[in-house]
Amino acid sequence: MTEDFAHLHPTYRALATLPAEDRIARVRADRWIQYPTADAALARLADVMSYPPRDRMPCLLLYGDTGMGKTMIVRCFTRAHPSSFDRTSGMTTMPVVAFQMPPEPDEADFYGELFAALGAPQRMGSRPAAKQIRDLCRHLLRTMGTRLLIIDEVHTMLAGTYRQQRIFLNTIRFLANDLRIPLVCAGTDLARQALLTDPQLAERFDAFHLPRWRDGEPLRLLLASLSAVLPLRKASQLDNAAVRKRVLELTTGSRCGSAA
Repeated sequence: MTEDFAHLHPTYRALATLPAEDRIARVRADRWIQYPTADAALARLADVMSYPPRDRMPCLLLYGDTGMGKTMIVRCFTRAHPSSFDRTSGMTTMPVVAFQMPPEPDEADFYGELFAALGAPQRMGSRPAAKQIRDLCRHLLRTMGTRLLIIDEVHTMLAGTYRQQRIFLNTIRFLANDLRIPLVCAGTDLARQALLTDPQLAERFDAFHLPRWRDGEPLRLLLASLSAVLPLRKASQLDNAAVRKRVLELTTGSRCGSAA
């Protein structure tokens, strides 16, 4: 293999020499590629997290169409603020806790997902009552020094009855008031509509929209960056105008950044 693979970023050129099956696996893997909207979203998350405890903590709704990279942004931010274990005290600190809404907005299931995200051991046997697991989660969040709580796929609460939706909205408000930490909800535009039905939450939640991609310089730079890290032995020319147009046609502008 004599090619220098000049079309690739220097860090990734050696990967182009790997066997085809290895290169295919790397092409299919998730990867983080910076782009302006994602950077702005991460900056907003960092800003919300920086607030000291107060009676009315700021909250953020990160919303956009399916495939716009909401979950990837959440994971990137969570990786930047990992948990740590102090061997001397035997305590775990978890500054950012992120978890996904259960399929239905059931209070016990909601706290069960949060309990699992905290890394707490799951007890076999009878299902704990909602109040019991809620109290355990509140205790762990305080003990572990959590400074930001992120709830992903929050729009799934609309799968429940009107009563279940109201209970879930009350749960969000209760956690924000009780823990005095910022809450971030991520979901589709349906999540924004649902949160706006509660006047108190509508006041507290600032919205950050991830718009669909359009042809232009940001998309060209994104695709150029992507083509520079994929272990392809020939230049893919993803930033070509005709290719960009085809990408937008295939994705309707909603999945171009889903691997970001």
